[in-house]
Amino acid sequence: MASASRAYLLVSPCRNEAEYMRRTLDSVIAQSVPPAKWIIVDDGSTDETPAILADYVARHSFIQVVTKPDRGHRAVGPGVIEAFYHGLDQVDAGAYPYLCKLDLDLDLPPRYFEILMTRMEENPRIGTCSGKPWFRNAAGRWISEKCGDEMSVGMTKFYRRECFAQIGGFVREVMWDAIDCHKARQLGWIAVSWNDDALRFEHLRPMGSSQKSVFTGRRRHGFGQYYMGSDPLYFVATGLYRMAHPPYVLGGLATIQGFFAAWLRGERQHGDDALRAFVRAYQRRALKVGKARAVAEIEAERADRWSPPNPAA
Repeated sequence: MASASRAYLLVSPCRNEAEYMRRTLDSVIAQSVPPAKWIIVDDGSTDETPAILADYVARHSFIQVVTKPDRGHRAVGPGVIEAFYHGLDQVDAGAYPYLCKLDLDLDLPPRYFEILMTRMEENPRIGTCSGKPWFRNAAGRWISEKCGDEMSVGMTKFYRRECFAQIGGFVREVMWDAIDCHKARQLGWIAVSWNDDALRFEHLRPMGSSQKSVFTGRRRHGFGQYYMGSDPLYFVATGLYRMAHPPYVLGGLATIQGFFAAWLRGERQHGDDALRAFVRAYQRRALKVGKARAVAEIEAERADRWSPPNPAA
């Protein structure tokens, strides 16, 4: 059992994860520092997910399963975060120094959470962090999902409780897993992910693949970038970068299509005007000096805005 200072809460929304979930469940159970509590939200599964969960609950007291009514389809973005909060509402999150939104299609290395907490203890400004996702292609070759160092990844968002509270939690829209990191940085926190061997994990369902097609997922990502308020020039540059990675050319084009289609339709954007301006300013600076330097400048400039965690809270 984790000590009080390293007690962490996992919340896992899931729907029809029978194909992958045993590997996630087993990899979490095998952690060098296991979770103090794991809330798994069954969001209307119609496959073998409930039976698999019942088996693990019977054998592991820290796992609790809660159910939501079947909405009739798999939903990313708003649906996933709605399910996350349905699970979070079942427990006193303030009792845990750390909180993680964890997907059930991952295979984590055995010291994953121990290492994350160690690094957060070493640097109290780290508010959210993660390792890096990789997946295997049809030939069995390991492929990186090319996630930036300045973000914690959405499938395993590990948070310091105080940071999660200060940013107001997750927004219920597609780009929730980037908005949160930008908001944390705006408030003086550090958001980061690492590609160490001990923190690389296998993503069993590649990011952005969508239940329909990889191109649906890419267009959805483009819409999310528009919603977040991304700078158009910066986003086109990232879309061109994505063309060099599978699915070649067409994947990048699909993200650009999603962005500009939302723009032409006049879709709504995130309501935090100051945050949208902050994101655009960062992106424009990143085009000039690179993301690493732009992030380092923000972290230095906003250090005095950071509110240190209160151990007595």
